Amino acid sequence: TEKKQEPKKQRENSLRKGESKRDILEESLGSVMEGIREENGAGERKNCEVRQGKAKEGSSSTRERADEKEKQKKGRGEKRKKVKMEGEEKEGRKKLKKEKKVEEKQKLVRLGEELEVGDGAKEDEGGKGVKEEEMDEQGEDKACGQIQSMETEEKEVGKGDVLGKKQKTKEKKIKRRAKRKRPQRKPRKENPRMMERRITIRRWEEEKTNDGVKWKQLEHKGPYFVPLYEPLPDDVQFYYDGKPLKLSLATEEIATFYAKMLDHEYTTKEIFQNNFFNDWRKEMTPQEQEIIKQLDKCDFREIHKYFVDKNEARKALSKEEKQKLKEEADKIQEEYGYCILDGHREKIGNFKIEPPGLFRGRGNHPKMGMLKRRIMPEDVIINCSKDSKIPEPPVGHKWKEVRFDNTVTWLASWTENIQNTLKYIMLNPSSKLKGEKDWQKFEVARRLKDVVHKIRAQYQADWKSKEMKVRQRAVALYFIDKLALRAGNEKEEGETADTVGCCSLRVEHIKLHPELDGQEYVVEFDFLGKDSIRYYNKVSVEKPVFKNLQHFMKNKDPGDDLFDHLSTTALNKHLQKLMDGLTAKVFRTYNASITLQEQLKALTNPDDSVAGKLLSYNRANRAVAILCNHQRSTPKTFEKSMQNLQTKIDAKKEQLEKAQQELEEAEDEFKDKKNAKAEWRDMCPGFEQLAKLSVQATDKEENKQIALGTSKLNYLDPRISIAWCKKFGVPIEKIFNKTQREKFAWAIDMTDEDFEF
Repeated sequence: TEKKQEPKKQRENSLRKGESKRDILEESLGSVMEGIREENGAGERKNCEVRQGKAKEGSSSTRERADEKEKQKKGRGEKRKKVKMEGEEKEGRKKLKKEKKVEEKQKLVRLGEELEVGDGAKEDEGGKGVKEEEMDEQGEDKACGQIQSMETEEKEVGKGDVLGKKQKTKEKKIKRRAKRKRPQRKPRKENPRMMERRITIRRWEEEKTNDGVKWKQLEHKGPYFVPLYEPLPDDVQFYYDGKPLKLSLATEEIATFYAKMLDHEYTTKEIFQNNFFNDWRKEMTPQEQEIIKQLDKCDFREIHKYFVDKNEARKALSKEEKQKLKEEADKIQEEYGYCILDGHREKIGNFKIEPPGLFRGRGNHPKMGMLKRRIMPEDVIINCSKDSKIPEPPVGHKWKEVRFDNTVTWLASWTENIQNTLKYIMLNPSSKLKGEKDWQKFEVARRLKDVVHKIRAQYQADWKSKEMKVRQRAVALYFIDKLALRAGNEKEEGETADTVGCCSLRVEHIKLHPELDGQEYVVEFDFLGKDSIRYYNKVSVEKPVFKNLQHFMKNKDPGDDLFDHLSTTALNKHLQKLMDGLTAKVFRTYNASITLQEQLKALTNPDDSVAGKLLSYNRANRAVAILCNHQRSTPKTFEKSMQNLQTKIDAKKEQLEKAQQELEEAEDEFKDKKNAKAEWRDMCPGFEQLAKLSVQATDKEENKQIALGTSKLNYLDPRISIAWCKKFGVPIEKIFNKTQREKFAWAIDMTDEDFEF
């Protein structure tokens, strides 16, 4: 019997599956009507039941079209369904109706929302494809069709019903909502600074070209020229040989340069005085040259006092006046301090032309005191894109030249008169091009770690070469690798200060000690490095290096070159063959970064406070600064700042001593507790503050003659510091200030705590 009934059951199931969604919606509508009936009272309940019955009769009308036999066999299933529904009504009619009401209302709300979104979603998203739009339209038509079918059934079932009017009103509202388009939302206004910040961070990820092109579009306003000289007031006099002397405008301006520096150490140096006086006399009128012949008879004190008083008056300005000056400076910054680079607004680094003055140099520079002339538009070369608006020069002037060179990154350039070198206006360190350059520099240094062992093995083998050139190159490379020495550049004698690098060392710069301070084969270095900073170091070297140095110095005078068969150019060419992009500076960057990473691993204690961790970081940074010879003279304010810090420490100690006495007086309260004093120390914030001040004092004392900033900005991969901060919970703001964070935005964005150089 079951086998005979299987085909019949299959036909019955297919008929059930063939029921349209309209029938399902009609049943849902009947349930909603039951819920509404309960809300509107017993009088309407009867009408609702009639309505529901007619709705069910209407839904069965579809099945009447089927074959008569199929209808009879299907009746059994309907009876079972009816009995089940009656049973559910008896068991928990109220609960079931409530749940169905909530469920069906949610369905209708979702249906209304779908119909409402139709066109509005296209407008909100602003970027849907054609396919999505067609789907929205189809969905809206389908939903509208369902509502129309509901209206039709309502007309058939509920003519004359009291409930029909309310239902029609409700459905009309849904229909109106479906047809009504949601108003287009206005785009959310974003903070321009935040947008610029995001652009700055992400721009280093943009596609790069390998054809040497740095940009496609560059537009700017040109450099900002400092205002012309304003003459001194009539009551401010220059005296020569005790008598007041009225100077010409050009001569007076140069006199003010010297007067402003009257209390500076430079004006006490003979080289500075001679260079200044020679250049000053060249600018004097013939009459002034006849009178002013000796610098020691010139009296600049009244001019000096005038500028000191002027500075003090500027400091004493009211808050409103200072704000006004700041607004003026911001206005200049806004006009000249930004450019458009490939559609992005980028900040310019040094958009102001350097004002005229006296050249200072570093150390005992032979040209200190010489006159730096005023730069005029006629001295300046402008660089921009052809399709941009060319900057307009100041009224009455013209540019020296306008170029359209997209293979360079400078915006303007000129030649300064002291050392005849080019000066540039460049983009800010936080710009995309600068960030890319930094990132590539550190990536090249990271690649060196994969080949450095081979390079070291090769230069150690070259110590025994028969060629003098190869042996000298191998020893020089050993010093650059081991001591992080600069390579040194060739220069004309007398042009700049007597500074040297590894390749330009002379015999007089080193001393050899077979044994010194318990160490063998010691080389003593003593020379002026970059910026006339003295490099003094005693280092024990390999025996072959020591023997080679003895050979290189043989039969040479103190002023002769130590590596007379080697030049910086030849050394860098050799390094390029060993690894693409390798130079002597890459060795310096690599060794500095590796040293920082190793020192941080060795010195950092995870259990330390933030102040203790910062002390460890600065000690690691100091190891790098010592390696790279980044020294500085002790700041003039060092003693005063240390005294202020010590005063704070003493005051905090006194405060804690008083608290200790209070503890001893209240010891009875703690006698039942073990380690009461230890608990009190943990609770007392004064101990933590005292520890923090002590750490600051130690850090300050250790770093008084070390320049930590140079290595941090130029030789240390910032990702090492950022990873360390994230790993040990130290705020990045404690390591990098705002300007440095902008410069290293690319590193902050890409680095996690697991980064390894």
